[in-house]
Amino acid sequence: MKIGIDAMGGDFAPEAIVEGVVMATAGLPPNAHIVLIGKQDIIHDLLKKYGYQGTQIQIVHADEVVEMGEHPTKALSQKPHSSISIGFKLLKEKQIDIFCGAGNTGAMHVGALFSIKAIEGIIRPAIVGFVPQKKGGHAVMLDIGANADCKPEVLEQFGVIGSIFAQYTFNIERPRVALMNIGEEEQKGSVVAQAAHQLLKDNTRINFIGNMEGSDFFDDKADVIVTDGFTGNALFKLAESFYTVAKERGIQDEYIDKMNYEAVGGSSIIGVNGNVMIAHGISSATAIKNMITWARKQVETQAYVQIAKALS
Repeated sequence: MKIGIDAMGGDFAPEAIVEGVVMATAGLPPNAHIVLIGKQDIIHDLLKKYGYQGTQIQIVHADEVVEMGEHPTKALSQKPHSSISIGFKLLKEKQIDIFCGAGNTGAMHVGALFSIKAIEGIIRPAIVGFVPQKKGGHAVMLDIGANADCKPEVLEQFGVIGSIFAQYTFNIERPRVALMNIGEEEQKGSVVAQAAHQLLKDNTRINFIGNMEGSDFFDDKADVIVTDGFTGNALFKLAESFYTVAKERGIQDEYIDKMNYEAVGGSSIIGVNGNVMIAHGISSATAIKNMITWARKQVETQAYVQIAKALS
């Protein structure tokens, strides 16, 4: 297994990225390797700084960096030797099994579409967030930011691919799928939500349990939460803010700690022909370390292959 990581992406890169990778190597199995992509001399010096002397980290040199504020498509076309461009090239050529980055989110999303491309039949790939549940484990929510506006057919497909992703990621035989709405009744919500509800209800490939409200978000009502990227992003960041507020007020709680963005460290892009994870731009070393744990799980489950089979 080879986990590719953009060493130059993120507000605190490359220091936090390299430190997090070094921290992660302590728990890596012998067959797992990390490929750091970025400026070789800088990465090499940081590995020395953090005392790394093993053999599970490799470096692939990249001259250029896509900055956080750059236009995604323009940056990728003008910087073919950037760490993101080279990372996706390696993923496309199957020299790495997953590509992870905390850099420009738009560039990571566009890079996936331009290189490994969307799975045939996918209307729009989505970004999946992991929502901690009170009874333990996580629900997956999609979309959390890639598609601000979604047609009913897109939301229906999110239910299908989200169900497959949850099934293989968490070993759930028949994941419960719910549509985020402003009420549980079928007739509630916008015209789009009502149409999506009917499509999901009629889809025999999924275990659709109906609408869910924001008050159900953490209550283990569903394994898959379907919503548009605008609503999903707002909900996901609101949940993350609970940890920040609790910390500021001196509150320590094991469950609220799971809402810290560092706990998972990354979000998966699904609906593309490969494994891709996006981390927070503010990622710390701890976040990168934990992202690598989830990246290993994603490589092991290969959910994208199952999605491709289901849509073929």
